[in-house]
Parts: sequence; C-alpha cells; structure tokens
Amino acid sequence: VQLEESGGGSVQAGGSLTLSCVASEYVPYMGWFRQAPGKERHLVAQINGYDDLYYVSSVQGRFTISRDNNKNALILQMGALKPEDTALYYCAANPSWVPQPAAASEYKYWGQGTQVTVSS
Repeated sequence: VQLEESGGGSVQAGGSLTLSCVASEYVPYMGWFRQAPGKERHLVAQINGYDDLYYVSSVQGRFTISRDNNKNALILQMGALKPEDTALYYCAANPSWVPQPAAASEYKYWGQGTQVTVSS
C-alpha cells in the first residue's frame, strides 16, 4: 500500500489547513501522526472502517479526521492552529485491527510526511 500526503504549509496561529492522504487501495485502519524535531512520533487522530474516531486531547475540538472511501482518501481538517502544532505530519494505514489509541508501531504503512508550520 502506498500513501501520499498533501496539503501541508505555513500558517499563522489561529489559521486552518487541510491535509489529505490518498492510498493506493482501501485500508480500514488509518491515522495521522506528527513528529516535531527531536521528538517521537505521536498519534494525532485515527479512524477505522466503522468510522470510529479517536483524537488526542490536544487537538480535540480543533481537528477533524474523515475519510472518502470512494477515493481511498484520508482527510485531516485542522483549525485554530497553534505554534505547538508545528510538526511533520504523517499518514499511516494498517490492514488489520489497531487499538484506539494506537502507537506508531501498530501501523504498517506510512506516507512520506508533509510539513505543517504555525507561526505566532
């Protein structure tokens, strides 16, 4: 499975960005992770084939994860962005069950990452 992210960029605090990830085939378990320089990769949000959602508390109410199964696409709408949201954002996918929340090690397939930079 190949994953290709797009939509990163630079915005000011309070702004919005939408990330997209297109998979080469349908994969039921998908998520967004982020990694800041010098830090570990952490889960941001995830969704499964039943549309069960999970958000890390720091983005709850500001980010929305969704999927378009017709396009094998995963979307992350990010609003009220903060400088601490600055990171390299990765799309992840796994063909079999992963827990909610899932660690990065639970996911088999990864995109190349897209940079999000939020300035104060």
